[in-house]
Amino acid sequence: MLVGFIVLYLLASIGVGLYAARRVHNTADYAVAGRSLPMAVVIATTFATWFGSETVMGAPAQFMANGLGGVVEEPIGSSLCLVLVGLFFARKLYELNIITIGDYYRQRYGRVVEVVCSLMVIFSYLGWVGAQITALGLVFNMLSHGSISLTWGMALGTAVVLLYTLYGGMWSVALTDFVQMIVIVLGLMAIAWYAAGLAGGAQRVLEFTASEGKFRFFPTGGAKEWLFFVAAAITMMLGSIPQQDVFQRVMSSNSVQTARRGPIAGGLLYLVFAFVPMFIVMTGLLVVPNAAQVLADDPQKLLPTLVMSHMPIALQVAFFGALLSAIMSTASATLLAPSTTFVENILRNLRPGMSDAHTLKAMRASVLIFTICVLTYAITMEGSSIYDLVSGAYQIPLVGAFVPLVFGIYWRRASTQGAMLAVAMGLGVWLLFVASPMLRAAFPQQLAGLLAAVIGMVFGSLAPQWLPNQKEYAPQYRGSPA
Repeated sequence: MLVGFIVLYLLASIGVGLYAARRVHNTADYAVAGRSLPMAVVIATTFATWFGSETVMGAPAQFMANGLGGVVEEPIGSSLCLVLVGLFFARKLYELNIITIGDYYRQRYGRVVEVVCSLMVIFSYLGWVGAQITALGLVFNMLSHGSISLTWGMALGTAVVLLYTLYGGMWSVALTDFVQMIVIVLGLMAIAWYAAGLAGGAQRVLEFTASEGKFRFFPTGGAKEWLFFVAAAITMMLGSIPQQDVFQRVMSSNSVQTARRGPIAGGLLYLVFAFVPMFIVMTGLLVVPNAAQVLADDPQKLLPTLVMSHMPIALQVAFFGALLSAIMSTASATLLAPSTTFVENILRNLRPGMSDAHTLKAMRASVLIFTICVLTYAITMEGSSIYDLVSGAYQIPLVGAFVPLVFGIYWRRASTQGAMLAVAMGLGVWLLFVASPMLRAAFPQQLAGLLAAVIGMVFGSLAPQWLPNQKEYAPQYRGSPA
């Protein structure tokens, strides 16, 4: 019965996505939904995109291991990213009337910076999408009691998401996200209420959590511990800002007010509901008899084990519906974002003069190709932590693409030479730390790369300009004076 309900839900998701695909007539419809999404849909698609497998399975496992301080990266840092986007970036980017975040780098710094930053953004999605595909495989494996292997579960789940994303683009993603957000919120709230009853009440769960020291947030050590804490916080808080999935939600809005307020509301809503799976998993420690054995095997399985072994069929349906909604909403967005970036900012530079019809076909083809690449990557990385796959994905845009974006918007003297030096120094220092265990243990690699990028931008922009500025469409630039 459970599998039957899940199959019906998957078919309904495909139906909603394909229905939305009828609205796609050009690349603007496919990439940014014709810039026509209302506030409620922008909030829903922002929330649902962020609420992925790492929120339901990865973050609770991290919370059990390291307490509240262990989730400063996700969900705390990632939710604050959306708030920062709404406060400081949405209006300035929305007014440029562009399709991808890579278009901004071209307008501000020229085509070389556009291509380099776009490649970093595309590459960073491997980890995030790979985490969603891994989670899909785990869900189908558990639902079938092992009859469907993890690998085949990955392939099956990916095929479902691919079907509606391929045809409908941002329109399909937005409308399915709207439905999936409702399923996530209602499903998890019902499960949290029932789980609290099993554990003896919410008060007992909170007291148990506090007694285990899980509410400790700030580090208790010295400067080194604080450095790594700050580095973890900014990885997704800042590294997610120069990402196409965030940018698409801004640019898909029907007005500048929606573009600003939608991410803020979505981010705050996400921060609140991201703690619900953590609450549920703490009830699992009180309720599941073999919780210690499950934790030793795979901490990510404790929450599904609680639901499967202690809850009625209706709540099992609600849980897996919410879990699949969370995974599919994130996977669809993260398949679409790098694919549109590739076509708009890489392929169009290799094949200038492409018509809108050819560009639309290329975007759909790139979604298919990127999906195959990510599925292969996820299968290769089988056994990796969902949380680690996601958090590691954002270090590249943090050290390479974040500084040129921020300085380009808020510092008029930022130059093409400064942007190139920022990218080179940020990535170079980061790679040096990645390759050196000694350096990596002494200082956080992403923070070292970010500081190097800032130095490169300032020095490269203030020094004599050996490289001329390569701005395009300069009249559309609205940077603030220094």
